[in-house]
Amino acid sequence: MRNPYDVLGVSAGASDDDIRAAFRRLAKEHHPDKNPGDAGAEERFKEVNAAYALLSDPVARGRFDRGEIGPDGSPGRRRGRDDGAAPGSGAHPAFDDILSQMFGAQFGGRRRGGRDLRCAVDVSFEDAIRGLALRVVLPDGAAAEVAVPPGVEDGDVVRIAGRGEAGPSGQAGDLLVSVRVAGHRTLRRVGGDVHCEIGVSLQEAILGGKVTVPSAWGPLSVTVPPGSNTGTVLRLKGKGAKGGDQYVTLRVVLPDRVDDELAAFVRGWAERHPYTPRDAA
Repeated sequence: MRNPYDVLGVSAGASDDDIRAAFRRLAKEHHPDKNPGDAGAEERFKEVNAAYALLSDPVARGRFDRGEIGPDGSPGRRRGRDDGAAPGSGAHPAFDDILSQMFGAQFGGRRRGGRDLRCAVDVSFEDAIRGLALRVVLPDGAAAEVAVPPGVEDGDVVRIAGRGEAGPSGQAGDLLVSVRVAGHRTLRRVGGDVHCEIGVSLQEAILGGKVTVPSAWGPLSVTVPPGSNTGTVLRLKGKGAKGGDQYVTLRVVLPDRVDDELAAFVRGWAERHPYTPRDAA
C-alpha cells in the first residue's frame, strides 16, 4: 500500500477536517457508480477508503506516524484496534461512526451507504394538481430530474433513489425533495377536491346561462341552471386532485346601479308575492 497521506493528497500534519474533506472529494470522484466498468477507479476507491480508515483513527494514525506500523496496519503485529488494525478491516469503530455521520446508510453493522441529500422546490397550485417534471441542481453541481406526482400536497417529499452522496460501500443515498405549494387567489383544496366561489348576475341566476370558472386545468365553461341562488353548488367531475372533483359555489351579484325599470319590476313582483319568513328558510 502507498503512504495514506499521499493517497489522500494531504500533508502529514493535516487536520482531521482536511483529511475528511479530501476523503469526501476522492470518494465521489472514484465512486463505482460514476465509473461503471472502470476497474482502475474501483481500485482507487478502495485505496482511498483504506487510507481514510487508517488516518481517521487517532491511535492507528499515531502509530503510523511513529513508524510502528506500515500503511496496511502491520507487519508482524496483532491487528486489534489498539494496535492499528489493517485499514478497511472493519476493526475501527471510530471509522464506522465517521462514515455513518458522513454518508448516512449502512456501513457494516452500522450505516454504510451514502448520505441522503435534501432540497426544496416551489410549485404552483395548478402544477401541484396536475403534476409536472422539473430539474434541480445538486450541491455538487449535477442536475437531477424530479417528477412531481399529480395531487402532491404542500410539505410532501419526493424521493429519488440513488441521487444522494456516494457511500464507501458503493451505494449512494437518496435525494429528498420537499414540495412547497403556492396558494391560489380563487381556488382552495380540501383533500382531493377543489373549491371556488364565483359571482353570477341576477339575469344568469334567474334565467340560467354559461359562465367561465377558473380551475387547475384552465378556464372552464359551466352552465348555471335557471333559478339558481346564492349558495347553489355546481360539481365539475374529475377536475380536482387525484380523481377528486371541483365544486363551484354561486353568489348572486346585483348590478352596481339598480335602474328604475328593474326597481319597478321587483316592486310589482313583490306585491304579488308577499315575503314571509318561511320563504327565507
